[in-house]
Amino acid sequence: MSSHTQHPDQSRQPPPHQPQPHRTRYYARRVKESFTNRLCKFICTILLSLLLVIGLVAFIVWLSLRPHRPRLHIISFYVAGLLGQDNGLQNAAITFNVTARNPNSNVDIYYDDMSGTVFYLEQQLASTRSLLLQFHQRSKNTTYVNGVFTGVSLAVNGDAFKQDLAAGKVVFRLELTTGIRFKVARWTTKHHRMHASCEAGVGPDGLILSTYKGRRCSIYFS
Repeated sequence: MSSHTQHPDQSRQPPPHQPQPHRTRYYARRVKESFTNRLCKFICTILLSLLLVIGLVAFIVWLSLRPHRPRLHIISFYVAGLLGQDNGLQNAAITFNVTARNPNSNVDIYYDDMSGTVFYLEQQLASTRSLLLQFHQRSKNTTYVNGVFTGVSLAVNGDAFKQDLAAGKVVFRLELTTGIRFKVARWTTKHHRMHASCEAGVGPDGLILSTYKGRRCSIYFS
């Protein structure tokens, strides 16, 4: 019968290493925090990308729908009876033609009644309050504004008118005034008081000079 004798050193060896509970919880928490951080970063990236796309789309839509002011050009201007009147105008007649264009692609313009006034060197010659009745102008459309001023008289102070006539060019100013509203989709803006100032230089025969024909009128709001 054989007997097994245990070596003295073997009885003193420590048991195998076992992970401690608190270290296990520490590593689990680190893994969880790392996953949470990556998830938060991913969500933030998605949200920022969506905001960027939405902002870009909104900016493009705003550019396409932003109302642009009408464009007015003077086409004709004639002062009948100008020839031979060196000392001013006596019962002359002025006729004109101006185009008003809506340059917008998706915006309509509503005009109130339009009035007109003619000036020479800031001196008012004639005016009318019922030049054109209110109207609706669709996008990319052009409206012709025609007018006639009769009984125009001008008492000239000094030699300004005589000098201009002798030089072959007398410059008048036509001012058109109206109220406008812009309509974008189903939204309509408030009234804006619009003033269009059109310079018209005429020769001794009273006809508009070629350098002024088709010239764009300046526009301001009050």
